[in-house]
Amino acid sequence: MTAPTWTLACSACHTAVPVPRASLCPACGQPLYARYAPVPAGTALAARWDQWRYAPFLPLLAGESPVSLGEGLTPLIEVPALAQAVGVRRLWIKDEGQNPTASFKARGMSAAVTRAKAEGYPGLAVPTAGNAGAAIAAYGAAAGMPVRVYAPATTPRPILDTIEAMGATLVRIDGHIGDAGKLTLAFAAESGFFNVATLREPYRVEGMKTMGFELAEQLGWRVPDVVVYPTGGGEGTVGIHKAIEELMAGGWLPLESRMPQFVIAQAEGCAPIARAHAAGAERAEPWVDPVTYASGLRVPSPLGDRLLLRLLRETRGVAGTASEARIRDWTSTLAHATGIDAAPEGGCALSVLRDAVEAGSVSSSADVVVFNTGSGASYRS
Repeated sequence: MTAPTWTLACSACHTAVPVPRASLCPACGQPLYARYAPVPAGTALAARWDQWRYAPFLPLLAGESPVSLGEGLTPLIEVPALAQAVGVRRLWIKDEGQNPTASFKARGMSAAVTRAKAEGYPGLAVPTAGNAGAAIAAYGAAAGMPVRVYAPATTPRPILDTIEAMGATLVRIDGHIGDAGKLTLAFAAESGFFNVATLREPYRVEGMKTMGFELAEQLGWRVPDVVVYPTGGGEGTVGIHKAIEELMAGGWLPLESRMPQFVIAQAEGCAPIARAHAAGAERAEPWVDPVTYASGLRVPSPLGDRLLLRLLRETRGVAGTASEARIRDWTSTLAHATGIDAAPEGGCALSVLRDAVEAGSVSSSADVVVFNTGSGASYRS
C-alpha cells in the first residue's frame, strides 16, 4: 500500500496548519485533526500486532518507528447476560483495561509521544485526572524523554504511584484537572515541553481512533448500531467517530453502513456535555465543583465540547448521567457478569445505556458495544 500524505487542519474552521510543533488552530483556537489524502483503501494492514497495525491511518512518516509498548488489540467480549440486563439484543464489552498502564490512554500517548520525539521536543507535560498521567509517564520512559505530570491530589493512589514508578516528575495540586491544565500550559510555555493535554494537540486522538478500527475489524468489518463511551475529555469518543468516518471514506465497510448512534456517559457530579446536549447548546458551560470517584470523568470543561455535541447531533446520540451509587452497582454487575476488572467509568456506561433503553432513546433490538476504559485495580488503594 502506498503511504498516504497526512496534513493538519482545524476541526472547526478547516484552516490548514503546518505539521511540525502543532497545537490548537491559530485562527480559532479549536482542536486540530490529521487528514489523510488519499484515505487508505483496500485491506492491507501493517504486519504487526499492536495498534500500529493500522499505521496507514496514523501520522507516521516514512522511516519512523513508533514509540510502542504493545498497546491496542484489546478484547471484544460478547456478554449475553449483560445484554439481557440492559435490555438490548446483543452487547459486547471492549476492554481497554488490557492496555499498557491499564487504560485506553496508552493508545493516544503512543501516537503523541511518537510525534513529540520525532519533532525534537525536550520533554512532555500533561494535566491528568488519572490514567493519562500514568500513560505518558510510561511512554516518556520508553522514548527516553523527561515527563512532568500535574494531577489533583484526589487522583487514585495506584495511578499516582504508577506515575512516579515510571520516573516522571509528579506535581500534586489542590483542585481539579482544569487547574492542572493551567499549570501545564504555563510550564510548557516556559520549558518548551510538548503539552499533551486532551485535544490540545492533534496526535492523541489519532491513537485513540484505533479503537474504532479494531472494533470494525473484530466485528468482521462492520460497525455496531450503538457505541457507548464514558466521556470526560472526549478524545476517545471523537477518535472512534473519526475512525469510522475514515473507514467509510476508504471503502473498508459495506456500502450500506451507517454511523453508529453514540451514547455519551457522564457522572451526575460532572456532566457538562450531558447538560449542554439536553439544552440543545453547541458549547458546554464549565461544571462548577466536579465530584465523582470515576476520576476519568471528572473533567469540568472539556476542550472538545463542540466536537462532542456535534457528534451527538449527527448520530441521533444520547448523553446521560449516572449517580455514584449506580456507577458502583453497575461496575460490580459488569465485573460479576464478565470477569473483567472494570473501572467505574465502565459501570457508568452500562448505567447510562440501561436508562437510554428504558427511555426508548436506544432501541432494544440494537447491537451495542460498551467501552470499559480502564482497570478497576487502578482505583483501589
